[in-house]
Amino acid sequence: MSYKVLLVEDEKRMQEIIKDYFEVKECEVICASDGIEALEILESKSFDLVLLDIMMPKLDGFSVCEKIRKDKIESSMNSSDIPIIFITARSDEDDNLYGYKLGADDYITKPFSLKVLYAKCSSVIKRAKGIIVEDKLYADEISVDCKTHRVYINEEEVLLPKMEYDLLCYFIVNKNRIIEREQLLIKFWGYDFDGNDRVLDTHIKKLRKALGESAYHLHTIVKVGYKFEVINDEG
Repeated sequence: MSYKVLLVEDEKRMQEIIKDYFEVKECEVICASDGIEALEILESKSFDLVLLDIMMPKLDGFSVCEKIRKDKIESSMNSSDIPIIFITARSDEDDNLYGYKLGADDYITKPFSLKVLYAKCSSVIKRAKGIIVEDKLYADEISVDCKTHRVYINEEEVLLPKMEYDLLCYFIVNKNRIIEREQLLIKFWGYDFDGNDRVLDTHIKKLRKALGESAYHLHTIVKVGYKFEVINDEG
């Protein structure tokens, strides 16, 4: 499947390497060397994904991400829900959490494998488009059949309402990673959600109850969000 990607990176050599690799995969890549240029491009063109460096001249990646998510682009095109992956040399957890809070979909840290980068991009784009990435998801004793929307714990089916099912899938896809409350609210209720955020607590409580003894996977990170811990992190 071919994609259209906006690559925002101030290192020309890095631009060339990524662009060449993705174009071999039949993807169209348009490059911007700073945040201001990236926002100008987004005013007139649509993309499947933004690959966004953090440390850049004129306007840093965090600021670009925030402007995209708050739809502050002077354009009639709606770019606020475009998937965003940060490319960064910074692996500090606080930076990661801040990026997720702003609405980033994922991170990849330099140096990285081009193969892994492409796979990450494909996965994020497919999720954003509602395309099933895997036939099944696994988290230790929990398995999800994505085609039938059925959930099994130790091979016994567990019935979940749609929101709890969607939350579980999101947690499994992002297993062993801290997810902020704001990120979940943006993901499932939209960036401009102005209701009581306790609605999230209600659905988390229902999900834990439905999971029964397997609810131990879902940890609350006080004043931050949640983490779905899985021992077997393969598949």
